[in-house]
Amino acid sequence: MPVTTLPSATAQPAQPSQPAQPPQPALVHARSGTMPLPDLLGHAHRLQQGGDTAAAEALYGAWIEHTDSPLRHVACFNRGTLLSALGRADEAEAAYRQAIEAQPSFPHARLNLGSLLERRGQPEEALDQWRAVAADAATPPDLKVHAFNNLGRLQETLRRFPEAEAALAASLALKPRQFDVIQHHVHLRQKQCAWPTYTALPGVTPNMQLTGTSLLAMMGLSDDPALQLLAAQRFVHERLPKPPAEPLHAAMPPRTGRIRVGYLSGDLHMHAVGLLVPELFELHDRSRFEVWAFCWAPEGQDPQRRRLLAAVDHHVRLAGVDDETAARLIAEAGIDVLVDLQGLTNGARPAILGHRAAPVQVSYLGLPGTSALPGVDWILADRFVMPPELEPYCTEQPIHLPHCYQVSDRQRIVGPMPTRAANGLPEDGFVYCSFNNNHKFTHEVFQGWMRVLHQVPGSVLWLLADNDTARENMLREADAQGVARERLVFAPRVSPPDYLARFQLADLMLDTFPFNAGTTASDALWMGLPILTRAGRSYISRMAGSLLTAVGLPDLVTESQDEYERQAVRLGRQPQRVASYKRYLAEHGRQSPLFDLPQLVRDIEAEFERLALAHRAN
Repeated sequence: MPVTTLPSATAQPAQPSQPAQPPQPALVHARSGTMPLPDLLGHAHRLQQGGDTAAAEALYGAWIEHTDSPLRHVACFNRGTLLSALGRADEAEAAYRQAIEAQPSFPHARLNLGSLLERRGQPEEALDQWRAVAADAATPPDLKVHAFNNLGRLQETLRRFPEAEAALAASLALKPRQFDVIQHHVHLRQKQCAWPTYTALPGVTPNMQLTGTSLLAMMGLSDDPALQLLAAQRFVHERLPKPPAEPLHAAMPPRTGRIRVGYLSGDLHMHAVGLLVPELFELHDRSRFEVWAFCWAPEGQDPQRRRLLAAVDHHVRLAGVDDETAARLIAEAGIDVLVDLQGLTNGARPAILGHRAAPVQVSYLGLPGTSALPGVDWILADRFVMPPELEPYCTEQPIHLPHCYQVSDRQRIVGPMPTRAANGLPEDGFVYCSFNNNHKFTHEVFQGWMRVLHQVPGSVLWLLADNDTARENMLREADAQGVARERLVFAPRVSPPDYLARFQLADLMLDTFPFNAGTTASDALWMGLPILTRAGRSYISRMAGSLLTAVGLPDLVTESQDEYERQAVRLGRQPQRVASYKRYLAEHGRQSPLFDLPQLVRDIEAEFERLALAHRAN
């Protein structure tokens, strides 16, 4: 999902400092058992302001040990926040529990204790603390909102989507104007195939739901490029710092020698983007280009990550580095062209781009559409995904590649050929499939799939099962449309080689709309499976059409829901026609422009070289 966080329920503790002792008079007074709480708070506050966090904590500790006060829970709580800031988690937990023991209905301590427990890998215990806050009638509404938001966020992380949705709905009932919470609520419903996606919430108007919808969610709800642009602009306006007036690259020495291309991403591992780009990195002409990766992906030993890092000349770790410092590292490396592979997707760091560390900054692959980021001037595209009528809705200028915008990997490892029987598929019936993520499934498209099954006897629809709720909601919709449940076959997630192998069992892939398949479409065509798609008005709704055009099957691109359904029925009733598409892909698909990676990389290099040299000449 795009970069967002729910409102935090955790009090922000002071920053750690070097251990110190509080002033002797204050310490003596604290140990006397007669220091009033306001005096304690005042002394501690002054110590914190002076950077003596450890001294403030010691003062609290002395006061708690020697003072019997009905307000000791406040001192215990404050001490807990300081201990947490000092990295003394065990002691912080003990302090919070001491506060709760003294005052069981003290919500601040439970909220902070829950956050501490979550960080320590104890999610169930964290949830228990937040549930107690939410359930207590005495909890102030604003703190209940924080508790519900934390419950929703963590349960979403744990993939308990119905519970997460319920928690966020409860939060919105208390405080409707929380656009980050609305955003998560909308996307949770998409993940569960809970249709309609926009549902009535007390106090939340339809306009609030629309304007609270994230860019990623909007891409799956509408192909209106104006709505997508507005979603991107809202995020940039509300969440990103204003970029500095002077670009960082302007202060760097003139660039000479080989053109330095930097790829910026946290997805250089086993991820959809990480699966597409290895050959892009590997095939760059090293006599003309130097390849850098600026990455904050988790370190690991999976083969995909090892291959990606082996394919670059320089790898700079940005994990734990703030955005301004990260941008400075990029500028100091002398990068000519910085390619952002993430946009506004989950885990991205778009603020880095605002510093303009490179003279040419390009959006590519991770976000198939405009990001509205002020630091990004170009977007790699082709004339299918970016026709002229779309350009007014993109803040970036298009770099039109001659064949197709999407790189892929010709070295994909394919598992052994599976059988239909082992996957619960009929031996003779027509098998439609859609292995896209469930959040891409819209009510309109799914209803269309059910109408197709009605008209093609013996056919089945083979789908991924992202979560149990989505599966049950799809089955209920099949019931409502009069389609027997057994005609929906759900596939579990498997390793990439086995996932690729099972494309061979299907007859036709049915694409989603308006959020087309990207990596999945490439995988299907590589494995010889034809795709039926619907192309719309936005970049993301034209992705599969671009791939089909480049592979030589433009007649599988439709432009309306009615045409899409008619074509799906026609092909299901004429399996010999589908067989001819499969023969074509088997004989010519991998030799088509879509999979001519050396040429595609040369096309990209030509554009990067043109832009970089134009800047050097200025």
